[in-house]
Amino acid sequence: MERLWVTGYRAYELNVFGDKDPKIQVIKYALKQRLVSLLEEGALDWVITGANLGTEQWAAEVALELREEYPLKVSVIIPYENFADRWNDSNQSKFLNLKNQVDFFASTSKTPYSSPAQLRNYQNFMLKHTDSALMVYDTEYPGKPKYDYSLIRKYQESENYELDLLDFYDLQSFAEEYSEKNRKDYF
Repeated sequence: MERLWVTGYRAYELNVFGDKDPKIQVIKYALKQRLVSLLEEGALDWVITGANLGTEQWAAEVALELREEYPLKVSVIIPYENFADRWNDSNQSKFLNLKNQVDFFASTSKTPYSSPAQLRNYQNFMLKHTDSALMVYDTEYPGKPKYDYSLIRKYQESENYELDLLDFYDLQSFAEEYSEKNRKDYF
């Protein structure tokens, strides 16, 4: 069984402030290409992600779409209860919609946020319950994913754990490929 942790930048870190931003389609396209490749190799059974606005929710959406064509399970794990309570109504609605569609949903802490230890416990849970990770992350632009990246790199020192990065150069290539495929005169 291959369990993949997908994480990366939050929407605001990518300057995405609305559902119609074209960057979302490019990132989802890039995630889909990587996930399909793993699925066709028979190297993917579960996509396991968090619920942060941005890469994690987009990855869950892509995985849910792929579930229609492939034998894929999708899980969303959150680090503490009431994770999305402070979000606006639209974002809370997206969160609840995802929560209701996935094959498995859980929280690594049964209490609301109370300490950074909950976030560390969440990271450790994700590492111990996955076989590899896919991150939308560029080491030249650290942002919040730097904590996951650093922990994964440290984990790799003692464990066989693969990390696949989609950096900004990769995203640019996928943007060009996506644009080419969606040209009106594309055959």
